[in-house]
Amino acid sequence: MNTLALFIVAASVAIPALAQGVADVSTSDKVLAGAELTRVVPTSFYFQGQAAPTQMRNSAAARINNHFVIAGMVDTSGYSAEIRAQYQGFFITDSAITVGGESLPTGAYGFGFSNDGKFNILDLGNNKVLSVSTTNDKSLRRPRPLMMTMDGSNVRLYAGRDYVVIAVK
Repeated sequence: MNTLALFIVAASVAIPALAQGVADVSTSDKVLAGAELTRVVPTSFYFQGQAAPTQMRNSAAARINNHFVIAGMVDTSGYSAEIRAQYQGFFITDSAITVGGESLPTGAYGFGFSNDGKFNILDLGNNKVLSVSTTNDKSLRRPRPLMMTMDGSNVRLYAGRDYVVIAVK
C-alpha cells in the first residue's frame, strides 16, 4: 500500500470524528476535555501496516483558531522493537502548523519523543518527516505521559516534562 493510500485510510478514521466535534463546540482556543475530547480522538490509529488502539487516558487535543491538533498514545505491543523505539502514537492536524518552529502540513502522522531530547513526526510508512528539539519544564508539578496545555495562543505538547510548542499558521 503506498503512502497516499495509507494517509487516506488514517484520514477516513479521523476526519468524521473532527467534523462531528466541530458542529457543537464553542470557538475559543482551548485544550479539550471530557466529551469534547472523546468526540475528536479516534479510538484506533493505522501506522505501518497495523491499527493500534488509542490509550484514551493518554490523549489530548486542542482547538486553536477553529482548527484542531490531536495527539494520542497507542498500544504499540504488536509492533517490532525497532518501531516501538520511535513510534509512540498519532498526531493529527486539520491545518498547517508549526511544531518547534518547523512547518508541518495538514495530515495524520505518527510521533515519538526520543531519549535524546527530540520530538519526531513520522509519516504513516514510518519515514521521518520532522524532528525538533524539546524543552524540559522542570517546574511542571504533575507530569503525565502525554498532555497539552495552552501557552498564550499556542499549545505545548508534553511527554512527561519534555514539550514542544505548536502554533497554527
